[in-house]
Amino acid sequence: MKTIIWILIILLVLTAGGAIALFSVYNDMLEPVNPDAPESFRLVEIPQGANTEAIGELLFNEGLIQNKLAFRFYVRQRNLGQGFIAGLYNLSPTMDMEEIIAKIQSGEVYSETVWFTIPEGFTVEQIAARLDEAGLVSMESFLAICRNPSPGLLESFSFLKEVENPDIEFLLEGYLFPDTYEVYSNATEEDIISIMLNRLELILHELDYSSRMPSLNLSLHELLTIAALIEREARVDHERSTVASVIYNRLAIGMRLQIDATIQYILEEPKEFLLYADLEIPSPYNTYLNNGLPPGPIAAPGKESIDAALNPDSTDYFYYNYKYDGTGEHYFSRTLEEHNQNVTRAEANLP
Repeated sequence: MKTIIWILIILLVLTAGGAIALFSVYNDMLEPVNPDAPESFRLVEIPQGANTEAIGELLFNEGLIQNKLAFRFYVRQRNLGQGFIAGLYNLSPTMDMEEIIAKIQSGEVYSETVWFTIPEGFTVEQIAARLDEAGLVSMESFLAICRNPSPGLLESFSFLKEVENPDIEFLLEGYLFPDTYEVYSNATEEDIISIMLNRLELILHELDYSSRMPSLNLSLHELLTIAALIEREARVDHERSTVASVIYNRLAIGMRLQIDATIQYILEEPKEFLLYADLEIPSPYNTYLNNGLPPGPIAAPGKESIDAALNPDSTDYFYYNYKYDGTGEHYFSRTLEEHNQNVTRAEANLP
């Protein structure tokens, strides 16, 4: 009898030891195929309607799991077989089985991204043309949203609701922040516009604009209008705040801004040199004919121009004119007499 008991104990120990060993092997099979591999992701497509066996076979053949049977057992043990979502996934041999399964169940499918850059000073039409050229948007659809943003955009970006001037053709002119962006290749026109508006909101907060606005006594729309004028007029960063001071000085005394960039904005094609006839073009954007600011921004201002509009220099300048000496700088003047002298100086610099 004692012999039988000992035999049973030995068998029990062997069985338990075998089970422990088997469990250890099984757990090892759940670990990454190559945890020390450099980031070597590979695209794997999980077909529509694929069962656990087919998915396990696919992942094993791609070198992403150690054992097909272990995969099937793991899925069935946790009743996960109905949770796989078809699609293209970016997976790595550094991921363990739990991570791979979680990703396929989450539906976190891979999507290609595309980079694009919008320079400072672009109009919405130029932005739309560049994105259309890159195959990212339909120019017509993009401009339609810029004219009349959807209720969803207006709700997400409440600052757009203050833009009501009927003289503005594109409500989003000046609001699409110029920068370098990465977007999904299947992003819609509204997706891209939303990303650019988000970036503007972020930049405004970085510049702490809300604390400066009360002392300037401006709306955000007026601030961006001034920033856009600075963007189109200043060519070097260190002059932006000085250009801003001229704009504020003129506004303070009711003097017309007479900014050439507003004339360029209303022309069908920009000109290197404006004619006197151009200054007589009837338009609410013509700051030679109309007092105060134009109805809205004439371009997309960059961070430096917005910062200059928020923090203008304190000067007594009322005029500036381009030097034409290759520096990108301007002569600044206090009086019309000084300005006329500087115009003569600038003309002497022309080749």
